[in-house]
Amino acid sequence: MQSGQLYEFGDFRLDPSEHLLLRDGEPVSLTPKAFDLLVHLVEHRGRLVSKDQLLKALWPESFVEEANLTVSISALRKALGEKRGATQYIDTIPKLGYRFVARVEAIQRPLAPINVAIPASGSLQPPSSTVATSAINGSGNPASAVGEQPEPQLFQQVAGLAARAEELGVQLTPSTTKGKSRSPRLRIALLAGICVAIFIVGLIAFSRWRRSVADSSAPKRLAVLPFQNLRHDPDTEFLGFSLADAIINQLGYVHELTIRPSYAIQKYRGDNPDLQQTAKALSVDTLLTGSFVREGDNLRVSYQLIDVRTDRLLRQGTMDLKYQNLLSVQDDVSAQVINALALTLSPSETAQLKSEQPIPPAAYEYYLRGVDLYSQNDFPLAIKMLERSAELYPGYALTWAHLGRSYTASASFNFGGAELYRKAQAAYEKALELDPTLLPARIYMANLLIDTGKVEQAMPFLQQTLQANPNLAEAHWELGYAYRHAGLLDESAAECVKARALDPGVKLTSSAINAYLYLGKYDQFLRSLPPAGDSAFIEFYRGFALYHLGQKEQAAEIMDHAYELDPGLLQTQVGKALADHVRHKDAEGLALMNAAENKVARHAVGDAEAAYKIAQAYSELGDTASAVRVFQHSVEGGFFPYQYFETDPLMAAARQEKEFAQLVQAARQRSQEFRKLRP
Repeated sequence: MQSGQLYEFGDFRLDPSEHLLLRDGEPVSLTPKAFDLLVHLVEHRGRLVSKDQLLKALWPESFVEEANLTVSISALRKALGEKRGATQYIDTIPKLGYRFVARVEAIQRPLAPINVAIPASGSLQPPSSTVATSAINGSGNPASAVGEQPEPQLFQQVAGLAARAEELGVQLTPSTTKGKSRSPRLRIALLAGICVAIFIVGLIAFSRWRRSVADSSAPKRLAVLPFQNLRHDPDTEFLGFSLADAIINQLGYVHELTIRPSYAIQKYRGDNPDLQQTAKALSVDTLLTGSFVREGDNLRVSYQLIDVRTDRLLRQGTMDLKYQNLLSVQDDVSAQVINALALTLSPSETAQLKSEQPIPPAAYEYYLRGVDLYSQNDFPLAIKMLERSAELYPGYALTWAHLGRSYTASASFNFGGAELYRKAQAAYEKALELDPTLLPARIYMANLLIDTGKVEQAMPFLQQTLQANPNLAEAHWELGYAYRHAGLLDESAAECVKARALDPGVKLTSSAINAYLYLGKYDQFLRSLPPAGDSAFIEFYRGFALYHLGQKEQAAEIMDHAYELDPGLLQTQVGKALADHVRHKDAEGLALMNAAENKVARHAVGDAEAAYKIAQAYSELGDTASAVRVFQHSVEGGFFPYQYFETDPLMAAARQEKEFAQLVQAARQRSQEFRKLRP
């Protein structure tokens, strides 16, 4: 690199010798490694620079993981304002490296930095009486040509200010003053300049202090991304998601940490996502990424903890271990996260985070495979893996918790029937017998009890969970789900809003704040739904709300689309029947609802709330007798928001049946009894 060589591209000017990047004349903040990376790419512009070349150039004589390079690339793209998927400046060549593709102009003109000016002699050394000439006397002290000595106290103030300014990222550059000697007026100007600079530095320091206080008072928000399989070995691919899930479970007990649940990060499996975009999508300020490679009985696991707000690497490490010691990964990495984020643990949290009873390696591998299969919605195979794990070692509580969840999902989505619900409850009970404090088991058990008509029994599990960790978004959401079934609609909405405040992605595509719908707040309900996409469940509810609003033609189009996305989903079948009613095809709608009702009855599927929607469709289609029959099944099955029943516009026809009022009264009585369970 030539001395004084500058580069211009887009709105930027790069000055390597001054370690300065400007955008439209304003300094751009970059970490040292990101700056070095930019210089290297710009100097090799138009050419493919391999990842190995960059690692050697940025970390000479050091062994670092490729993820460090990914962090620096992400920081650089953020600083340049490059959007995800765009190649305005940096083009990613998959599995090979990067190429700087923007047009670059190399220039020799000097660049005057934009700085806070301090009137002085031209340097922060003790000034001489003239600018043009200075000398070093025999004692080694600067002296003027005419013998005027510097003022030591003033110089110390300036030097101290410069040091503090540099620490805060503010450069204080003296301006050149022409003249033969320093006059009293000049001294006043100098002191005034110093005062202004001190004020600026103090303002910056105060601002940073306020941010640090705010940051320390709020729970840290962390997402653990699936670990990357560096060898792309299909036989070990299951480790990527399941290792992340193990760490998430381990850290779920920490009050000072809001951690994204496993279902929120599963879409990033096998991917190398843009860190800034990922953090924004998950609404977190910290990411834990990692990689692994297995060779025979040896396993290497590397991890990086990144503050995405500053692109700062908070902690990184590499673990070399025997495959049979896989369980130690979650303990060691969790401890490093807690240490790096300076989290304070209560005695109960410390006890909870201690290593569990060892599980044999084979049983643990079956457990991890089952967790991974569940995340891919392969519930039957997940059950086989988890049952095998429990058979090999029945003393691991998490195995039973995830086995129960797999039974529940298979019963609900695969119409597995009442037998799987019984197995699920037994599995949760076994998990809690082994570990009464196990948070996932408490939440899963509560969800099962709500869906099988035992909402009152679910309350202690949810209350205990939130006492253990009040920042657990999923627990707040399940509490809102329980309140909704029991008719506490305002309380339900409040809990769901609280859950979304803690984690904006909680249950985003698999559930909705139905309390708004039942309270008649249709516009608010629609605003709470995510944007239109490919979730059949959410699209059904979008159309369902419009149907309540009387916008039935538009509702029918959306519900038709939802049915096309997933015709096997009970909700979309209800939506299709309502769309048939809008188009005067009541016979087709009734046939669809008869088939749905028979299937639910035959397989003893839970979820009384979903069954109520069949009653709504029957009422709209004119079959009020069937509507009341299914309505009774729904109330007896544990869905009793009586206020909604009294005002539901879709049940207007069914309300004319004499049994309807009796069922509403039964729902009111049960709701009133439920209120007594609240603390």
